[in-house]
Amino acid sequence: MVANAKNGYFQEVPKLGNQYDEDPYFRSILRRLLPTQVLEEITPDLRALGQSAVEEIAKLGDQVEDPANHPRLKQYDAWCQRVDEIQVTPAWKQLHAIAAKEGLIAIAYERKYGEHSRIYQFAKHYLYAPSSAMYDCPLSMTDGAARVIELLGSEQVKAKYLPRLISRDPNVFWTSGQWMTERPGGSDVGGTETEAELIDASKNMWSISGFKWFSSATTSDMAMLLARTKDPKSGEFTKGSKGLSLFLAEMRGLDGKLNGVRVHRLKDKYGTRGLPTAELELEDMRGTLIGNLGRGVPSIASILNITRIYSALGGITGLRRSLALAKEYAKKRVAFNKPLRDLPLHIVTLAELELTLRATTQLFFYEVQLLGRTECTALGVKGQEHDATMLRFVTPVVKAYAAKAAVHAIGEAMEALGGQGYMEDVGIARQLRDAQVNTIWEGTTNVLALDVLRVLRETKCGVLAVFKETVHQKLQPAAAHPTLHTAAAHVRTALDDIESYIYSIRHQEVMEAGARGLTFAVARALAGALLVEHAAWAAEAGEPGAEVDVAVAERWCAGGKLIEGLVVREPESIAQDVAMVYGSDAKL
Repeated sequence: MVANAKNGYFQEVPKLGNQYDEDPYFRSILRRLLPTQVLEEITPDLRALGQSAVEEIAKLGDQVEDPANHPRLKQYDAWCQRVDEIQVTPAWKQLHAIAAKEGLIAIAYERKYGEHSRIYQFAKHYLYAPSSAMYDCPLSMTDGAARVIELLGSEQVKAKYLPRLISRDPNVFWTSGQWMTERPGGSDVGGTETEAELIDASKNMWSISGFKWFSSATTSDMAMLLARTKDPKSGEFTKGSKGLSLFLAEMRGLDGKLNGVRVHRLKDKYGTRGLPTAELELEDMRGTLIGNLGRGVPSIASILNITRIYSALGGITGLRRSLALAKEYAKKRVAFNKPLRDLPLHIVTLAELELTLRATTQLFFYEVQLLGRTECTALGVKGQEHDATMLRFVTPVVKAYAAKAAVHAIGEAMEALGGQGYMEDVGIARQLRDAQVNTIWEGTTNVLALDVLRVLRETKCGVLAVFKETVHQKLQPAAAHPTLHTAAAHVRTALDDIESYIYSIRHQEVMEAGARGLTFAVARALAGALLVEHAAWAAEAGEPGAEVDVAVAERWCAGGKLIEGLVVREPESIAQDVAMVYGSDAKL
């Protein structure tokens, strides 16, 4: 166990095993959500990927993250001709090939298992993502592009692009970028400066010019982007977010040259270092309109539903990997003549991280379950509208809460390894840096919290009734298990408190000031209901560790934890906040 004191570490190095076999809670969730036959069919595939995740994929991810292999921009060739070539390591391309072969996009659109296909797909991402050096980023945008093309693309567009976006052949498989962010603003797409002019109506061909400030996965084969178009009546370009349209553009033309794109520079980022992110100038880029003119923002909703799910996944899987390392380390590391796992305070710390992981994982797979149902249920069929409403509501909730919770939890996991956790080549530092971006991508926490308010406002709180009904349904199985009665009661109380809070506030600024607390309370209450539902199922099914599942539900729901932060911030308090930040003379 003890290494040579002169040459190595004093304790045995923690080593991760098969990430499918070593995650019993993940497997338990799949047993509850999937039909037995489906799970039996896909288990060998998941087990194989679980092993590859700590072997081949992990090695490739480490190569991508090696500073010597980070993306580089070659702007000119030897003859001073502008080439704007972003050079990536071969390992990045191999991760692309693995993603295609594993069907990480294809599974969702082949729909072999109907509504369960999404759970299968994201179960594979759950294993692949934390080893892949953020290759899940281009995959998320590819998934979003495939979905919006499936919904809004013409038959010609579908025939041309869908086979590539969902291919299992690495030589055919394309990834897509998503270029929304511009210099005037990020989440506020109303500031978009990019303009598009129709040049060939018969071919739906447009010329696009502008500047995209933050373009991830810039080595992708195509991109979805927003642009303004000319008003046919005034001849002027449209204004505001309602004047935006959605376009698809290939990165290169048939001659292999960039399609009206100039790469100004690669971004120097805190994390996601192996992922090519650039500032792009577009000049006469040829693209195709997707959907209707002026409907760009509603059109990208289908993309955001997908990419926000991936952002939640990124945080959760970063925590899963960091906690796995912390658990293994606690078995090996000796302090005060005991392994860390035998020290009560250390175990309390790891247990809290496990609690966060289980709660956010439940939220995530519930959201994925809703996505699969809505994609595979025809409009008008009973339950479809209910699922669609819940998906719209919980998508910003889960993304905001899971991404935020993961950053703190990964930091705790790093601390659980002491100085070794802080070492770059242990791997937690990379998980922490990469997790941080998930609180920013696809809407910051505050932007998502305001989106939650928007859903409540647009539906005149109709979504709240659907949410309450859903939570109560998930608590029903607890009735047969007395040990879960208290936990279920705490969730119901939290639900009443959330409803009272929403209906008690009359001023918009007060509601906005408390939007983050409301979003997190909704997330915690829903997570509590899901944990109770899972524990009741586990107890009924005689699942291994069912008693632990009950304890998890009880602990998560205990006391007033579900509604922490649900505080009314009156106008006077908001004014005080402004003064604290900017001085007593400042005004909101």
